[in-house]
Formats: sequence, C-alpha cells, structure tokens
Amino acid sequence: MADVYDVAIIGSGPGGYAAAIHAGQAGLKTVLIEKQKRLGGTCTLVGCIPTKAMLHSADLYEEIKHAAENGIVLQGNPSVNMAAVLAKKNKVVEQSSNGVSFLMKKNKVTVVTGFGKLAGKGKIEVTAEDGSRQTIEAKNIIIATGSVVREFPGLESDGKVVLNSDQILDLDRVPKSMIVVGAGAVGMEFASVHAAFGAKVTIIELMPHLLPIEDEEISKEIERAYKKRGIDFRLEAKVEKLERLPNGVRAHVAKKDGTTEVLEAELLLSAIGRKPVTEGIGLETVGVQVDKRGFIPVDPMMRTSVPGIYAIGDVVPTAMLAHLATQEALTAVDHIAGRNPPPLKYEQCPGATYCSPEVASVGLTEKAAREKGYDVKVGKFPFSANGKARILGQTTGFVKIVSDKKYDEVLGVHIIGPHATDLIAEACAALRLESTTEDLARTIHPHPTVAEIMGEAAHATLGHPLHI
Repeated sequence: MADVYDVAIIGSGPGGYAAAIHAGQAGLKTVLIEKQKRLGGTCTLVGCIPTKAMLHSADLYEEIKHAAENGIVLQGNPSVNMAAVLAKKNKVVEQSSNGVSFLMKKNKVTVVTGFGKLAGKGKIEVTAEDGSRQTIEAKNIIIATGSVVREFPGLESDGKVVLNSDQILDLDRVPKSMIVVGAGAVGMEFASVHAAFGAKVTIIELMPHLLPIEDEEISKEIERAYKKRGIDFRLEAKVEKLERLPNGVRAHVAKKDGTTEVLEAELLLSAIGRKPVTEGIGLETVGVQVDKRGFIPVDPMMRTSVPGIYAIGDVVPTAMLAHLATQEALTAVDHIAGRNPPPLKYEQCPGATYCSPEVASVGLTEKAAREKGYDVKVGKFPFSANGKARILGQTTGFVKIVSDKKYDEVLGVHIIGPHATDLIAEACAALRLESTTEDLARTIHPHPTVAEIMGEAAHATLGHPLHI
C-alpha cells in the first residue's frame, strides 16, 4: 500500500516551503511537490530575492558616485557591468534556493519534482519532466501554486522590445531609454534600478499617483523624489496603442485631458500585475470553488470549499506578498495540526517597496481612517532632521503616524526614506499590540539611528516634537 502523507503541499514558494517546514516541525508526515528543479518559487527565483539584489547593486552604484563627499577618493569614473550585476543576482538566488532545499532535509520533508494536479479525494497526480507519473495520497492538501505575470492585451511581452518582470531580470545591458507601464511596487522598483544605472525612464500609470495604494502624502513625496532623480512619469494615462519597432517601441499614451502623447524608447516593461496559477491543477476534479478572477476563496483557517484542501499565498484573494503567504501557511498547518490558531489580521500586513527612496506602510492611511469614522490625529517627522540620515546622506522623506484621537491608538504608519522597509517592523509590532502613540514616544530608541525617527514621529503626533 502506498504511503499516505499527513500533508501534501503543491508549490515551493514562501507559502509552500514555510508550510512544509512548519508541518515537519509539528511531526506531520509531509511531502512538497514542485514543478521546477529549484525550490523557492517566484519570490526566490524571479521575484523578491533577485530584484532586491539588483536594487542593492543600484544603490551601491549611487553611493559610490558620491564617495568623494564622504572623503573617499576613487580613480576614474565608476561604471555598471551588467554581466557582473546579473552574476551577483544569480549567486544570491542560488544560495537562497539551496537554503530551502537544506531546510526540507532538516525537517524531514519529502520533495517530489513534477507538476502536481489534484486527481480525486486526497490524491495528487505528479507528472515528471520525462512524462512519468506517480500518485501521492495525503490526508490534507495545501495549494500554494503562486502566480505568474499577467499579460495585458496589446502589451504582450516578446522578450525583445517588450519585457515582463521575469524577463527583465536577465536583461544583459542598460537600455538608453525605457517605458515602464504600471507604478505599483514592481514597476517602481525596476524604474529605480535602471534609472540609477543610467537609463532614461518614463512611467505610465492609470491612477492619479505613483504607488497609488499608499497614503497620498507618501505618493506625492515619491513623485517629488523621482522628479529629482530625473525619472519621468505620466499619471492618469494609459498606453492605447503600441508599435514594436526593430530597435524599440513607440507608445501612444492617452492622457486624462483627452490628448495623446507619443513616446519612443528602447524597450517597454509591462508591470501591470500578476494572476493566480489555478488553471490546469485539477480544482474542478474535486470541486474546489474558484471566483471569477481565478482566485480560490478560503475561510479564516485557509480552508477551501472542499474539506481537507487548503489554499495559501497568491492563489487566494489576499495581497500577493511573500510575508503574508508565510503567515497563511502557518495558519493552515496549525489548523491541520489541531492547534486552533487565531485568524490573521490582514489589516496589519505591511507593504514594502524597495525603490529609492524606500516606501513601507502598515495599517490605515489617513484617508481610510477618516472614512471609517475615526477622529484622526496625524504626526510627521522628516528624515532631514535625523542625525543618522544626514550621515548616510539620505534625508529625503518622512515618517507619518495616523492615530485615533480618542484612545491614542496607532492606526497606521507610513514611511518614505532610508531603510523604510526595515523600520516598518516596529510599526507592525505596535499595531499587533494595540499600542498607543504615547507607547511609541516613551519607547527608548537608540541614538544615532534612523530607527529613532519612529519615536520622533510619535512625539510629533502628540504635539511636542523634539528635534524640529
């Protein structure tokens, strides 16, 4: 008789491999099924990790160009070697993927390579690259198949002059000019990288602001910062027609005022979004419900409409974020293990964009807090008044705290500036613990650090900022 696993997981991204580790640690007999030869999924292979490696190279290049301001003398002008940038990126990806493989062995997780498809109650058919098949049986199944690039009609990638976010990771040159369609995290990060390397970048965004889901003041600040960096953008605009030329593209951009602008560039990056991988994995075979957009609805314990089948990460209708997928994985496994976990508080999930300057946020924007009926008080503190930021030479941006005037509870924190994506962790803990602004103000922050700006912003919210 074939082995029956306690848990079978389809997909090895941050949700899938976290579920496998947690299940192994819980003593559950676990199998992880992955169609690719390397583990780690989109985030590790073509998402979070490689993009941040390239962003680090871009940040380092910018810092080196200003080395003389810090008393460091360099011979000659620095330049970008894209082959070396890609080699560093690939090395980090390989190390990260190998780390996931090690963790599978450490936690006694069986790894099966092949395409996993639901094939009946408690059954998964796995097809290997050579066409051979095997059936895996499990008491519980977790679907963690992730997402893929969403191709937009008229802007379909060709790997030459129109690229998607996967393809641009292997671009072996710095283009002279680039059009980026979409001003979400992906588009903003790649715009930041290639502008730093020397490309003339123009962003096209349908919404009224760059990073449109952020607090409006944050969006306006990143717009000012990008203008200062020479990054151009068109807001409330869309590409209505795209011509593919032998050595570039010609985009016809429709603007809010009814006019059309024609832009030419060496290449275009389509960064409009991603879609869940839910087709072709046998959901209909077992009756798992899927909504009109292709997402799998789940309850607070990540259970689908079919008992014994769970779904996590990009395939469920929550934010497509690696750190959220990890928490959803822990919730699903803890429920399988009978630990009665609390439901996730999705409103406390942070967002992070690793452009320059960085942007991060958690909780309610000022507008959302007012719409919910809160009597809002707001405080801001600029990085220009922070000693460590001055040392770093990165003084653009601020921290903004949104709180409830009646009870002083922190409702949201929004950051633009150096190390914003690291600083947001303190705000996440504050919201989790239902902290007040006074709690943050009375928290002793080390000096001199950029982290102390959180305390300064809290003092500003209370009406008595110290250093401005």
